[in-house]
Amino acid sequence: MPLTILAIESSCDDTSAAIVKDGYLLSNLIAGQEVHRSYGGVVPELASRAHQANIVPVVDQAVRKAGIDKKDIDAVAFTRGPGLLGSLLVGTSFAKGFALALNKPLIEVNHLHAHVFSHWLREKGQEGRVPGLPFLCLLVSGGHTKLIIVEKDMKLKEIGSTIDDAAGEAFDKCAKIMGLPYPGGPFIDKLAARGNPDRFNFTKPRIEGLDYSFSGLKTNFLYFLRDSVKGNYRFIEENKNDLCASLQKTIVEILTDKLIKAAASSGIKEVGIAGGVTANSGLRKALAKIGQEHEWNIYLPELGYTTDNAAMIAITAYFKYLDGDFSSQDTVPLARFNI
Repeated sequence: MPLTILAIESSCDDTSAAIVKDGYLLSNLIAGQEVHRSYGGVVPELASRAHQANIVPVVDQAVRKAGIDKKDIDAVAFTRGPGLLGSLLVGTSFAKGFALALNKPLIEVNHLHAHVFSHWLREKGQEGRVPGLPFLCLLVSGGHTKLIIVEKDMKLKEIGSTIDDAAGEAFDKCAKIMGLPYPGGPFIDKLAARGNPDRFNFTKPRIEGLDYSFSGLKTNFLYFLRDSVKGNYRFIEENKNDLCASLQKTIVEILTDKLIKAAASSGIKEVGIAGGVTANSGLRKALAKIGQEHEWNIYLPELGYTTDNAAMIAITAYFKYLDGDFSSQDTVPLARFNI
């Protein structure tokens, strides 16, 4: 019997719905929220209101694009957390109601798990490699920076995490200091391509083990610009490309240094990245080079699956369905949800 899953993702400011059938993606629709750009960050109340307006048409389009009928759906999956509580509540409530109306089981998904499991997504005619197990994954996004091992039973084990800020937050906050639009990460990546990555040196944390830290880098970057602008008020504008290139190089080196250490200590050669920051071209190029040097099998997610999307929720739910791991109508969303 075919297994068809409808998945809903609403953890932050993107409303997304996807359909997966027997592990293959049939549709993946995403509605963004431009309203947050003028505020320099996501406004939780505005995000939850936009989700309420977007969720019905997004789900309807996902079902239509997949070429199925609602009665063909075998389970309804949703992001339980982590994320913005108001946004999660919209997706959770809709999933509960939809599943109840169809008399179908519910499947809750950890948003962080889903980013990692996006490597197992497949599309007809585009079947790529999937990681062997165990698999070492660097999960790096606006809110999280973690090192995770997917063990042979498909269970996840966290072996490292940031002790303060995430890498994506460092990109965005430093971009804001330079006057770049929100979200700043993509703008830094674009400008860095035209700059000299060795022009400026920024601090790197000295954290033992496999944990990360980015608060010191943000502070160092802020003070460096403050002092530089005192001598030349046009310093940022005149050196923006080199600043972006040097900052990106520093963040990428912090990320990959720990990844190399984790691979060496675990002996794992199946290595990949996941999360929104993995769209960064500097990180992708660095990982490809390092992987070749260390003879790793490298897995880079498709750019469309790096940011928040329901396709990754759907494939995670597919594996949970096969394990008989279902949720009840009493399930509530969680703003904080560990691995």
